[in-house]
Amino acid sequence: MSEVIFSVFPSENFVDLGLYQFGWEQCDPSHSFGPAARNHYLFHYCLSGTGTLFAQNGGKEAEEFQIKSGQGFMIFPHQVCMYIADHEIPWEYAWIEFDGLRVKEAVELAGLKPNQPVYKARYKDISETMKNEILYIVNHKEESPFHLIGHLYLFIDGLVRSSTSARQSSGNRLRDFYIKEAFSFIEQNFQNNISVEDIAASCGLNRSYFGKIFHENMGKTPQEFLISYRMTKAAELLKLTGLSVGDIGNAVGYPNQLHFSRAFKHIYGISPRQWRDEHRGTT
Repeated sequence: MSEVIFSVFPSENFVDLGLYQFGWEQCDPSHSFGPAARNHYLFHYCLSGTGTLFAQNGGKEAEEFQIKSGQGFMIFPHQVCMYIADHEIPWEYAWIEFDGLRVKEAVELAGLKPNQPVYKARYKDISETMKNEILYIVNHKEESPFHLIGHLYLFIDGLVRSSTSARQSSGNRLRDFYIKEAFSFIEQNFQNNISVEDIAASCGLNRSYFGKIFHENMGKTPQEFLISYRMTKAAELLKLTGLSVGDIGNAVGYPNQLHFSRAFKHIYGISPRQWRDEHRGTT
């Protein structure tokens, strides 16, 4: 009989790197999941046994990948996948679902792509450390969100450094500088009526070029990032304060409560009031 450990991360307030759910399973022979798509990055590490991943890429017919012990596979946001345990040697795996502003960059550095989703270890010792970080998170769900996020960073570090398909960072320090300048400006001004032009100007760039390098580095447009950042801050205020929805909207740059509620629902799927009711008293 299949054995499963499954946990949902208790906080949504981490912007750079966030954790959503994680677990472990010893699968029954031929046990399958999907076809299905996720909203975030989902990594499985095969601890023993074997299985098969079927992953679609760009609307094409799903490609087939064989996964064995010591390997892993990444499922990308909105990518339709199905995976099946071997009927003779079914796999045991641990998984972790995560996302954040710097995740696209890290996954690319690991050399993983929708059409190249299989992780293979180049350095056994670093890979072992990476595996242990996943298992630590799975087995310590009672620890604080900050504690678990710290181990998630260590997992990401191990994934990038141990992958056989890892590539070197472009080392474009000027682009990194522009992105950091943009982050700093948004952090200090998100509550004000700022535009993408304002953010670009703070970096000394025109909007077109700034938007291009921002999207290439972050996987989001500056406008998408600004909205996401504001809604993350709004969620913090909904959870930690007794401010009204209108006051919170105004505090994150939305003086019109209707516009705020629509933007919040677009990110979280429910209204600010519903979100507050569901998360009141959680840690």
